[in-house]
Amino acid sequence: MAKVEIINLNKTYSQKVVPVNNISLQVADGEFLTLLGPSGCGKSTTLRMIAGLEQPTRGKILIGGRDVTNLKPGDRNMAMVFQSYALYPHMKVYDNLASGLKLKKVPSSEIKQRIAECAKLLGLEALMDRKPGQLSGGQRQRVALGRALVRRPDVFLLDEPLSNLDALLRERVRAEMKKIFASQQVPVIYVTHDQTEAMTLSNKVAVLNNGIVQQLDTPTQIYTHPANKFVASFVGSPQMNLLQLQCHRQAAVLGDFLMHGRELLQMSPSIILGIRPEHLRLARPEDPQKIEGTVDLVENLGMHNLIRLRVEGADGLTLRVLLPNDQAWEGERLTLAVPPDRIHWFDVQTGDRL
Repeated sequence: MAKVEIINLNKTYSQKVVPVNNISLQVADGEFLTLLGPSGCGKSTTLRMIAGLEQPTRGKILIGGRDVTNLKPGDRNMAMVFQSYALYPHMKVYDNLASGLKLKKVPSSEIKQRIAECAKLLGLEALMDRKPGQLSGGQRQRVALGRALVRRPDVFLLDEPLSNLDALLRERVRAEMKKIFASQQVPVIYVTHDQTEAMTLSNKVAVLNNGIVQQLDTPTQIYTHPANKFVASFVGSPQMNLLQLQCHRQAAVLGDFLMHGRELLQMSPSIILGIRPEHLRLARPEDPQKIEGTVDLVENLGMHNLIRLRVEGADGLTLRVLLPNDQAWEGERLTLAVPPDRIHWFDVQTGDRL
């Protein structure tokens, strides 16, 4: 077992610069954890401390129960895949894959066996005699993954490995990676700012902001029950509608309409209402909660249109709504259903989920 434990990990450069603030995480064998967040949130710094490329100010890093906090990177038996492919340009693919094993003095017969297995897994058999300059971006990324896989490490660390690929290639390589790492049965820690990668690849996601874990949970739970306003706004595309509304008679006032949903509405003068664009829809007669407004912007997203609706009586407040692209919505007056069970409520002061 090679369970990864991160205990109260902290990195401080100065009183005002704390990229990692008291982070604690556990990643079990076969578990895929993604550190997700915007630039500067501390995710790459955390990964580099796990790898041994940076020293924590305080805290512990354990691998399989062994304290590796002060060990050199080469003594941790981890394999890291970087955003840049970090391949030797003068070496052929075979030699790039073999380089780390040769440094560890692995017998040549075992090197050949490991590379053959890896090449078959990644579809690299026909590329063994090529140099990196003769490969496409996707091929180079697969070689970089292969160099990590042949080492058979206790832990895989990946730092935004798909960010240099175009959208179509990223989707294909992402699917390959999911299958590959599912077969490895070791902990994987993956860093990205791309929520699609986080949601599709991971068993667990840690959403970071300002060096602090905002929520650690499954992708489904993070999407359906965001812990606070930041998580709600960061996860989901298009972004969740978040509106600060006044409360009146146990309801939140949205223009000419009252939004019901929780008894807690009577406890605060104002509250933040959140609802995802895909959870709003054209109203039916039986819907208990509706709003009306006028469409003032339409963005064609292919399968859907992203509509911006000016809510009647809401002093400029707008809602983003996903609707079918089977008609032109520009300038239309619409009545939408706002399902109470799809509404998220957040505290105005703390941003925490209520």
